[in-house]
Amino acid sequence: MNIQLNDNGLHLKFAPLTLTRPVGNLRVGLFTNDERWSFFLSEAEITYKTEEYLSEKYPSAIKDVVEVNASVIPNEDLIAAIYHLSDNEILMYKDTWLAKIGKGENTVAFKGQEPIIIEERWHLFQKNDAILRNDFNTITSGRLSRELSSSNLVIGDESLIFLEEGAVVEGAILNTKTGPIYIGENAEIMEGSVVRGPLGMNNNSALKLGTKVYGAVTLGPHCKVGGEVNNVVFQAYSNKGHDGFLGNALIGEWCNLGADTNTSNLKNNYGMVSTYSYESEKEEVTDTQFMGVCMGDHSKCGINTMFNTATVIGVSTNIFGSGFPKKFVDSFIWGGVDSSVSFKFDKAIEYSNNMMARRGLELSLAEQNILKYIFDKK
Repeated sequence: MNIQLNDNGLHLKFAPLTLTRPVGNLRVGLFTNDERWSFFLSEAEITYKTEEYLSEKYPSAIKDVVEVNASVIPNEDLIAAIYHLSDNEILMYKDTWLAKIGKGENTVAFKGQEPIIIEERWHLFQKNDAILRNDFNTITSGRLSRELSSSNLVIGDESLIFLEEGAVVEGAILNTKTGPIYIGENAEIMEGSVVRGPLGMNNNSALKLGTKVYGAVTLGPHCKVGGEVNNVVFQAYSNKGHDGFLGNALIGEWCNLGADTNTSNLKNNYGMVSTYSYESEKEEVTDTQFMGVCMGDHSKCGINTMFNTATVIGVSTNIFGSGFPKKFVDSFIWGGVDSSVSFKFDKAIEYSNNMMARRGLELSLAEQNILKYIFDKK
């Protein structure tokens, strides 16, 4: 079985995170969704039905695929139902299509564990708690954790803490009464950190000294996080290494938040928040009361940056200076509240490669072409 993850017309719904990736490559819980499909179907080829400018890095397939709604989080019941699909059938859950073969003209009703469906950008942090719990059970089933050091204080059930090979946890307070805690390969929780689950740390990620984690937090691979975090998803290779609060937030890849960056996640009047929509190209009222910053890939902010509730930052933008930036800052912007200019494309590529070089990586030609497309369209 080969799987093609269909953006399902939601490409701009999840921007700015999806300006540089398909919907099926978004991280929520422990995995990106394509990683999750690969975990369940280890022999399957995973391809994408996405925007043309992304297809060089995220290729599509022509035929012999099961087309899957990329915003659906798979579970074992869904995998089983897909195996039983025949040619020209479409699997439906209420009004949402889950998977189809061919044109999908014949409807099959899905029966099984209710699937989690990500329909709005902020669902990535709102539903992260439930997805982290499911992913923890999936990845730890039938396996034994590495031994936890006696220097730690555990509140709750220690069996809900899982350490992979090379994971290091010393002198931390770990509370599993609110959810499980997963520490991936070569990940580290440094001394003095206080963690309330659920927490999912991917390989080579770290919680810095004295970090406070309030739960439903995901650290993608190679993310370094300090200060105070609550209900945040980091995609990969991003840093918030110092003090400052970040809550109900989404951080892309290769981002850096300067020391003492703070983000509001609640309006002073406790009302529903408004946030910028890439679909309508204006602020839209949402159905949620809590929302922090959403930052696209390769963006950064300087020390003491202050973000208003529900701020949206595009791709490869560099924010610095005093005061609150605008609630929407476009891609490839350089500057602060008082003045800002367009970030020169060659300089943006140079600065991204400087950061990536610290991990022994650099932008591929396909990734540069994606960034050039975004630059030209802004």
